[in-house]
Amino acid sequence: MAETLKITRQGQGPSLVLIHGWGLNSGIWQPSIEKLSSSFEVITVDLPGFGINVEHCLANYSLFNVAEQIANAIEEPAIYLGWSLGGLVATQIALTAPSKVLALITVASSPCFIEKEYLPKEAEAKMAQFDLWPGIKAPLLTSFHRQLANNVQKTLDGFLKIQAMGSPHIREDIKQIRNLVMQYPIPSKKTLDDSLALLETVDLRKQIPKISQPFLRLYGRLDSLVPKNVPDLVTDLASGSEQYIFHQASHAPFISHADDFIEILTQWLDKTVEVSAQR
Repeated sequence: MAETLKITRQGQGPSLVLIHGWGLNSGIWQPSIEKLSSSFEVITVDLPGFGINVEHCLANYSLFNVAEQIANAIEEPAIYLGWSLGGLVATQIALTAPSKVLALITVASSPCFIEKEYLPKEAEAKMAQFDLWPGIKAPLLTSFHRQLANNVQKTLDGFLKIQAMGSPHIREDIKQIRNLVMQYPIPSKKTLDDSLALLETVDLRKQIPKISQPFLRLYGRLDSLVPKNVPDLVTDLASGSEQYIFHQASHAPFISHADDFIEILTQWLDKTVEVSAQR
């Protein structure tokens, strides 16, 4: 039997699973955990090959396999919150293991991160004004693959800067993110390459209309990785979902606008998932 991913639990209350984004680890959630653990049992899980699971390698680093590993590691039904790449993972779990997901929250995420021509029929009317689905230009991710071959740490530092780009306090955000994630080992080049490929290849636009759980999407208006047109386009695809945009935030609103982020998140959970009844 394959080894189960390691997870951590803090606090008491309904289970809330936090899944980090590409290149980082669960350390990124430390400030959020401090604010959430009085009302929730906060479960953090590092993706295979990251953080405390740095030695847990997958031969086939597919979205399905990553999602399955996490779903197997967390036995009870829970609220799932995924940031960036973690949003894709959380969405996949909601689709393939719906009984385990009480509610789905994605942060600075997109069902399709890459700019591409193909559009699902549901979005064609809205997309008539655009030539392409808005996303990261393919050459940028290709450049990250090349940089990884030469210098992993430099590549990760560059990605941190992109994530904070647009924030009104970019230097402070970068410093805080770096301090949080550097308490864990750096992933291997292979893990970084394989997981980066998910951002290039995964396209869940056709699947997200099937999400049946309460679904909240949180964005930063100044995000350089998830273009400003994405939220409304995803609303067309997942019409039963809700969205909130932090207008002065970029790719990590839970860092740059921590108090506002927690307020919006907990208000929605109290209303939607009836958290108070579960306590």
